[in-house]
Amino acid sequence: MIYGITLILLSIIAVPSLILSRKPNAKELLEKVEPYQGWIGIIFCFWGIWGIVTAVLNVGWLASAPIWWITLTAGSLVEACLGFLLGFPLINKFFLSGNEKAKEKAVRIRAQVAPQQGRLGILGIIVGAWMIVASFLFTIA
Repeated sequence: MIYGITLILLSIIAVPSLILSRKPNAKELLEKVEPYQGWIGIIFCFWGIWGIVTAVLNVGWLASAPIWWITLTAGSLVEACLGFLLGFPLINKFFLSGNEKAKEKAVRIRAQVAPQQGRLGILGIIVGAWMIVASFLFTIA
């Protein structure tokens, strides 16, 4: 359930234009979050990567709870991508500044994924809501 809630929050930060078109008074709240957007992105990028690693390590769930495993993997993938997009300036500054080849590759990946940020944000809201519902429906003991 935590993954779902955090994914929804991250998606809201990632698609501010969608939120502002529905709630104009949300602009001041989003402006308060903007200076921390890079750090939020880095944290969620690593959180998403950790979710992917968790899903791979627990691939046995495919036999006992395939819907939950697919949900966890999809949510973690979207979370890692959105976190990468939001945290890219800081990731570039802190982690890739010493390696030009890695920096170029990261810029290429961002160029491919950045136009899809709005769609990814909407997908994140949908997957996050499903993760919350699925956490009640499919519990793993």
